[in-house]
Amino acid sequence: MAADKLRPAWSQSFEPEMLRIVSASGPIGHITRDWAWGGSTGQGVRVGVIDSGIEADHPALGESACGGITVEYDPDAPNQARIEPEENLVDMYGHGTACAGIIHSLAPGAELYSIRVFGRDMKSRAVQFAGGIRWAMENNIQVVNMSLSTNRDEYYALFHQLADQAYFKNIVLVAAVNNYPGASYPSLYSSVISVAAHEGKDPFIYYYNPSPPVEFGAPGIDVRVAWVNKGTIVSTGNSFASPHIAGIVTLIRAKHPELTPFQIKTVLYACASNTRSD
Repeated sequence: MAADKLRPAWSQSFEPEMLRIVSASGPIGHITRDWAWGGSTGQGVRVGVIDSGIEADHPALGESACGGITVEYDPDAPNQARIEPEENLVDMYGHGTACAGIIHSLAPGAELYSIRVFGRDMKSRAVQFAGGIRWAMENNIQVVNMSLSTNRDEYYALFHQLADQAYFKNIVLVAAVNNYPGASYPSLYSSVISVAAHEGKDPFIYYYNPSPPVEFGAPGIDVRVAWVNKGTIVSTGNSFASPHIAGIVTLIRAKHPELTPFQIKTVLYACASNTRSD
């Protein structure tokens, strides 16, 4: 793999010892799931999926796909990333549709936007990924799912800057951790919600990790996901855990639009399956 290439997150799982009970005490101990997202469908929230694209007419997405762009590497373009509107949304592989389908299953009222940075070979450059985050910030995207990462230290500062900018623009970034042990960006940053996979099929059973940097665990092992050509597959990976949390974040954001990313992360912690007493 070339030095500046990205890869989707596939396989590193949420460790069993991370599932121990953690007490959510004090004022946040009174936060309930009903308060957090009860009755919410994600209506009106704009969700970006930075990935391989979205198959807009896939039955798992309903009418939720509302638009998108392609980010191409261009050494002569600003920041080496050329943004092209995509009138007819396509998925070059299936990975992005899988993530979008999970988000839609949790938040059917949300508007999904395809931010395509991968090609058919599932390769991309860090500058394309960065360009996708910039586009999300410039186009009123409120939640961004990033089931991809880079482990190249030369991009640490770039993605740290972009993640912090998004955080202060009130955008919630949700990222899958890398598929191999070791540092991966942007999932390591505190301004991002980082997610790894655990077993189970209930999309609302998720766990807070008391031993970061991975913060939350969500279903992502042997899950059935949407794929290209209106199909489905059973697959495993942190890639599919991240959109579970992104979907729940979307529900919270729709019901409580006044909450900041910091507050939304606190609500996630208070409502995790290993912090609640109910």
